[in-house]
Amino acid sequence: MNTVFNIIVIVQVLSALTIIGLVLLQHGKGADMGAAFGSGASGSLFGATGSSNFLSKSTGLAAAIFFIATLALVYLGNHRSAVTGGVMENLPAASAPAPAAAIPATSAEPVAAPAAASGSASAAASVPAPSTGSAQSNQIPK
Repeated sequence: MNTVFNIIVIVQVLSALTIIGLVLLQHGKGADMGAAFGSGASGSLFGATGSSNFLSKSTGLAAAIFFIATLALVYLGNHRSAVTGGVMENLPAASAPAPAAAIPATSAEPVAAPAAASGSASAAASVPAPSTGSAQSNQIPK
């Protein structure tokens, strides 16, 4: 699928470059500067040009190829299969996790502040009792 996409992109770029080259090679309608100032062939400046030549037919063909390639890219871009995983799923399996001894232990109970000399009984009574939950209860939530 990716190869087809790349081939269509190459075809589109080549047809765009062909269109640019063919348009630059063609002789424009307003190439006669005298037509702009009223001499001679000013009637054919915006009128019919007659039969088309090889360059104009080639430009039309290149434009048709360009539009077909553009429509094909749109179709392929909208109908690609959904990616099931991310980049991280393609990584090899991770090695064993770090040993538990390397992780510093945290105490479940906070350290009590030293009691002041005056009113130590009232200060101790006003401090709420620490929770006996898990060790993560004293950490900042995410």
